[in-house]
Amino acid sequence: MSVFLSGFATLVEHFADLLQPLFQGGATAVAIILFTACVRLAVHPLSRAAARGQKARTKLSPQIAALRKKHSKNPERLQKAIMELHKKEQVSPLAGCLPSLLQIPAFFLMYHLFSSREIGGEPNELLGHSLGAAPLGDRWKDALADGGVFGGAGLVYVALFAIVVAVATFNYRRTKRQMAAMPMPAAGADGQQVPGMGAMTKLMPLLSFATLITVGVVPLAAALYVVTSTTWTAVERAFLYRDVPAGALATAA
Repeated sequence: MSVFLSGFATLVEHFADLLQPLFQGGATAVAIILFTACVRLAVHPLSRAAARGQKARTKLSPQIAALRKKHSKNPERLQKAIMELHKKEQVSPLAGCLPSLLQIPAFFLMYHLFSSREIGGEPNELLGHSLGAAPLGDRWKDALADGGVFGGAGLVYVALFAIVVAVATFNYRRTKRQMAAMPMPAAGADGQQVPGMGAMTKLMPLLSFATLITVGVVPLAAALYVVTSTTWTAVERAFLYRDVPAGALATAA
């Protein structure tokens, strides 16, 4: 891990040095935002592939509904039939997970880089960089202890939380429309209520707000990564799925 951290620290430092003439003391924060954008650009082809797969699954919805009706009393046969259908139509049910999974290493590198006091036996100089009055290695609790919610550092977090709430509200409304458009949101293939489905229907639209917790507990640098990536995801999904009816998308999901 130390080798990766050292290399990553050097990359962030060089990136910040290039941006320093334009952004002065905020160069490292801007470097983190641009680094996040680069990561998202790198996985964007996978996001596009996932969108194509999702759209393909919407076209399979009538066939899957027929299989559920046909094998309503045989869950194992139903699962096998759905897998065979996906294989026949060359649709991967897991393709949508890849863009998120591939970002995890980048996030953890950012988290550990700004949580480590030393890198390669040397003091971590990046911890001295800040966004406004908020050090990139500090957390929200540190901002609250140093001036409170409306102190210099606290206001940085207020801005981040405001962005998260705006993005989460956008996702909330979008997900609510999708869930409301589902033909049978809480019914199984045999017409019986699926245990827990009603609660999931109510909970799913609220999951976007969980990002607030992440932003509040990780170092500010990692919070910048999360906020940038979350905003990118919301815009990207709105663009990639702009021509897919909400009901069809929700049913396929």
